[in-house]
Amino acid sequence: MADHKLTVEDLLRSPALQLRLLAGEAGLGRSVSWAHVSELDDPTPWLLGAEVIMTTGIGVPRGAAAQRAYLERLDDAGVSALALSAQLHMPPLHQALFDTAEERGMPLLEVPLAVPFIAIAQEVAAAVQEDARHRLGAQLQVFGALRWLAAEDLDTATLFRRLERLSGYDVYLCTPQGRPLLPGVPVPSVDALPSEPDAPPTIPGGFVLPVPAPGGAAGFLVAFEREGARPAGLAVVQHIATVAALQVAMARNERETLRREGAETLAELLQDVLAPSTARRRLARLGLPLDTEAVLVVVRDAEGATLRRALDDHPHLMLRRGDDHYVLGPPTLGAAIAALPDVHAGMSRPFPSGEPTRVAQREAVWAAARAAESGRTVVHYGDDTTGRWLPDDPATLTALVEHVLGEVLAYDEAHDSQLLTSARTWMERNRRTDEAAAALHIHPNTLAYRLRRFTILTGRDLASSAAFAEVWLAIQAARQLGLHDQ
Repeated sequence: MADHKLTVEDLLRSPALQLRLLAGEAGLGRSVSWAHVSELDDPTPWLLGAEVIMTTGIGVPRGAAAQRAYLERLDDAGVSALALSAQLHMPPLHQALFDTAEERGMPLLEVPLAVPFIAIAQEVAAAVQEDARHRLGAQLQVFGALRWLAAEDLDTATLFRRLERLSGYDVYLCTPQGRPLLPGVPVPSVDALPSEPDAPPTIPGGFVLPVPAPGGAAGFLVAFEREGARPAGLAVVQHIATVAALQVAMARNERETLRREGAETLAELLQDVLAPSTARRRLARLGLPLDTEAVLVVVRDAEGATLRRALDDHPHLMLRRGDDHYVLGPPTLGAAIAALPDVHAGMSRPFPSGEPTRVAQREAVWAAARAAESGRTVVHYGDDTTGRWLPDDPATLTALVEHVLGEVLAYDEAHDSQLLTSARTWMERNRRTDEAAAALHIHPNTLAYRLRRFTILTGRDLASSAAFAEVWLAIQAARQLGLHDQ
């Protein structure tokens, strides 16, 4: 029995043990790592998995439902088989117990009174002794993975392929949500993940362990025995989980460093203090593609950590300014941000990576304000049928605002009034006075007075289509220049 891993079937075939199969034949191929006597009704907190549990019956409950639950607990903990004394303290065994064993493929074995439990334990210990030397060697080599990292500068995928060869397991990693945890390491099936944080490590065919990190597990490592290999056991899998934790910590530190550098670079781009050639070198080093155009996005009402998680799969730079987050990256950022709840964002038109951002800033700020007003998640600059006709030149925009709205802006500032806001709200609601007054929380007569005053100061009759269009374009220009963000 020592030339391959020990199974329940090996014990059943041993003439010295005289075991008899009562139920659960489908599980005879389960591997056995130890045999232990337990008279507890729930020994699972003290188990590692792959044990044969032997009992005289003291801990076996008497009721049918309780017997079913007892066997299910053992099976969930990864126990390989339950060995029951033929006599002594064994209560009557109900059909529910045998049915559960068959359903789960959990072998139930009967131990003759003439065979002491120690004989089974000795048989198991002798069979696994040779394998223990192999496991110790694997543990030492896996522990040496830290030396590989330092000496050979291995990438993550290569490192974990080596660990798989040494350990005899196929290794999978994922976040608690089932997403990739480290690049190059596959994600396990969700079915393999534990339902509770303190679940036993043993699962059918292998182990599942948390990958430790400050503040809680960074994810899970799942290791399945590889066919034809000699699995090195739980201790080796625990070492691999530690290596994974170190890799996660290194990746997090690197991401945080890049995030800080990205914020500094974006701040310099927004201040227009970087030459295009320098900007392109910086962007390339930070992982932004130079062969595609970039966009600038202003995101309002977003929690920073939530926004970062949403953009994890997209190369980007992010900078917080007051309550807004400025994000630079490929146009695909829009779809990721649009999936976030309760945020309002404005996106500039695409522009060549590394080029000045003056125009893009105005476009993104204007579009973000438009998104907040309309309740939309993302507004792309240029989607507005009137704003698209505005020129990019700040001097031209300023001249338009001064020519049409200069008197109104001066009046609002001097009297702390809201003539411009009132006119804009009325125009946005298609000149419906009652609806606009309700949005402004004023009486319709008050709104009518403000509109008359606005007409006098601008010298433009808003009943005229030409005057209406000119005023509307001037209001958009004022907002694009940041002169009217209400």
